[in-house]
Amino acid sequence: MRDRRRGSGCFMKIGTVIGNVWATRKEDNLRGLKFLVVQPERLNKSNNDSSFIAVDRIGAGIGDKVMVTQGSAAAHMASDTPLPIDAIIIGIIDSVDIERGGENG
Repeated sequence: MRDRRRGSGCFMKIGTVIGNVWATRKEDNLRGLKFLVVQPERLNKSNNDSSFIAVDRIGAGIGDKVMVTQGSAAAHMASDTPLPIDAIIIGIIDSVDIERGGENG
């Protein structure tokens, strides 16, 4: 599931949190951030994409279905100074409803 905007390099994915990443030593401006391992999902329920690490500032946990944004939107999450990250969890999903028979189904 991609929502690419021309020139921005940004897109969003749906995935499930499958693990935690613990790093006692990391870049100074990453202190205080929680890192989770996310397994992306396609809307047709296949899991062919590789898992990735995403920053979590909203309190997601293992087993949660989440929305993740990647690229420049993630790197500029908090300020004008970009952080050295490529993915951030932006929502915990309650449900997804898709009409079958259209372009998505």
